[in-house]
Amino acid sequence: MRSRRDIEALLAELEHGIADDLEEQDLDFKQWNTQSRDKAVKKVVEMAICMANGGGGSVVFGVADRVSGRENAVLGVPPEVDVNVLKRAVYDQTDPHITPVFEELHVPEGTGRVLIMQVYPGMPPHTDTRGGGTIRIGKDCQPLTGTLRRKIGVETGETDYTAENVSVTFQDAISSVALESLRQMAKEQDAPGDLLRMDDRKLLEALGVLRKGKLTRAAILLCGNEATLREVFPGFYWLFLAMRSDTHYDNREDRVSAIPSAIARLEELSRAYNPISTVERGMYHFEYRDYPEIALREALMNAFCHADYRLHGPVMVKWYADKVEISNGGGFIAGIRPDNILHHPPAARNPCLVEALTRLRLVNRSNLGVARMFDAFLVEGKHPPLIREVGESITVTFLRSSLDAAFRHSIAQLDDPPLTTDQLLVVHALRQHPLADCDTIAWESQLSKRRVEEVLKALAKRHLASVTGKGEGQLWRLAGAFQSAPLTEQDPETQRETLLELLQQGPSSISQLMELTGLNRSAAKRQLNELRQQGLAHLEGKGPAARWHASEPELARN
Repeated sequence: MRSRRDIEALLAELEHGIADDLEEQDLDFKQWNTQSRDKAVKKVVEMAICMANGGGGSVVFGVADRVSGRENAVLGVPPEVDVNVLKRAVYDQTDPHITPVFEELHVPEGTGRVLIMQVYPGMPPHTDTRGGGTIRIGKDCQPLTGTLRRKIGVETGETDYTAENVSVTFQDAISSVALESLRQMAKEQDAPGDLLRMDDRKLLEALGVLRKGKLTRAAILLCGNEATLREVFPGFYWLFLAMRSDTHYDNREDRVSAIPSAIARLEELSRAYNPISTVERGMYHFEYRDYPEIALREALMNAFCHADYRLHGPVMVKWYADKVEISNGGGFIAGIRPDNILHHPPAARNPCLVEALTRLRLVNRSNLGVARMFDAFLVEGKHPPLIREVGESITVTFLRSSLDAAFRHSIAQLDDPPLTTDQLLVVHALRQHPLADCDTIAWESQLSKRRVEEVLKALAKRHLASVTGKGEGQLWRLAGAFQSAPLTEQDPETQRETLLELLQQGPSSISQLMELTGLNRSAAKRQLNELRQQGLAHLEGKGPAARWHASEPELARN
C-alpha cells in the first residue's frame, strides 16, 4: 500500500518519465473516463477486484499512464465525483464484498484532484456479481481463469494437496529407512532433541502429518516407501543427468524415494561433478567447491517443497560442464516473480509439508533459503543464481565461475554486521562495472534504483564504496577492502572497456574521463583513439567543446 506522501513523490517523477514505468504489483495509475460515468465506475470496480485478488494495493485515478511530463499526464478526476458513491458501487458489485478506502490528493494540474483507492487484501477469489474478475500479476490485471483460481486456492491454503489424508496404513506405507534418513538430516540441522527422540508415530503427529490416526500426503513424501509413493503420487520421481551436451548425457539416475532420501542421493551424485579448490591462507587451507554445497541443498529443498505434486514430472538436476540446472513442476504463486523473489513475503504451495520441514529446521518460514543461495555464490565472487519460470515449472541455474580468493578473504575480514544480500548484489554489480551510475547498477543487480541508492549510501558509510561527480553525473566505484587495482595498473583492454562504459553513459570531455579514471592525458588519448579505430567511439567538436561519444551500433559497423 502506498501512502499519500509516496504518491506525491511518484507524481514528481512524471516530469522525466511516464507513469507506466512506476507501476508495480501493488500500484497502478488510471486515467479517469470523463465521457461515461458508468464506464468510469466500472473501471473502479474492476481495479478493486484486480488488486484484492493480487494481495492488495493502491490505484491512482486521474493520471494517464503512458504520457510523458507531469502537466500532460496528471489530468485529474472531476470534482463532482463522490468517493462515497464509488465506495458503495465497489461494495455492491463485488463478491465477496470489497470495501476500499479512497483518499483525495490535491494537485495543481488538471481538475486539481486525483483519487487514491487503497485496496486491502481480502479472501480471494473476488469477482463481480456476474462471476467475472481479474487478478494482479506484476503490472497487469489478468483474467481470473480456472488455473489462476486454483492457484489462489493454493495460496490461501484452502487446497493444500499435501494435507489430504490417504487410504493407506502406517505399517504398509512408512519406510523405516526413510524415517531414519529424515531424523539424521534434521539432527544435522540441530532440530529439537525432544522431537527427534519421539517414536515414529509420535514424531509424525508432532510434525502434523499424521492426524487422528490418518496419514497425509505430506507424511508419504517425508517417509513413505517406494510402492506407496508410486500409488499416492503416480507422476512423482526425481532425475539426475550428467550432461555431455544439450542433447546427450553420460550418467543418468532416476528414482522414486522420499524427500530426505532423494536429497541425500542427489547430493552424493553431485559431489562427483563438483570439484574442490584449496586456498592457502597462512597456516590454514580452506576448501571451496565450484558450486557451494549450501546453495545446492537450498535449491534442492526448495524444489521438493514447492513442487506441484498434482503435475506429472520430476524434480530434475541437470549437470553441465558450465552450469547446473535444478527444476521442478509448478510455477510461482502469490505474485512471486524472478525479479522480486528475494524480497517477496514467503508463500508455500504445500503448507502441510513445509510446516513439517520447518519444525525439523530443514526449511524456514522467512524466505531465507533463496537469500542463502545468493549469498553463498556472491561472497566467493561468483555469479549469483538465475531463477526463471518456464510455463508451469521453475528452474534455478548456477553458472560455473571461478573463486576469487582475495575477495572471499576481504568479505571474511569485514567487521560486523555482515553484508546483506542486497549489498552483495550491488558489490557484484560494481565488480562487473568498476565505474557505474545508479541505473547501471540497478540493471545489473535487478534492484530498484531507489533501493540501489540506499545500499550505496550504506556501503559508503562503511567505506566500501565511493562516489565521484555530482547530480545525474554521479558515478560509483568500490573502495576500501573491495577496491581493485587502479585503472592505470590495468591492462589496455580493461582501460578501453572502462572508457567505453563511461561514454555509453553520456558524452564526456577528455578532462572528465581523466578525472574519473585516473589516466593521464597521453594514456586516455591513446585508448580513446584505439576505440575510434575500432568504430566504438568518435569525437565531436573542437577545442574546449570537444566531446567523446560512444558510437551507435550501425555507426560502429561502418
